[in-house]
Amino acid sequence: MAKQTHKEAATHHETAAKAHHAAAEHHDASDHATRTKHATAAHEASTAAHKHSTAAHAKSTAKA
Repeated sequence: MAKQTHKEAATHHETAAKAHHAAAEHHDASDHATRTKHATAAHEASTAAHKHSTAAHAKSTAKA
């Protein structure tokens, strides 16, 4: 089960990274509305990634 939790965390990290990149690209283009949308999505994905990473770590260390 910990393996699945690690995969979920990785997926959220990848989603967050893509949203951060998109926000940065729109920032450079001075497209503030789209940048804000991507920045919000990046924040939400980062929060989810942190939650899943913490859970995965807890499951991994509980078995040790």
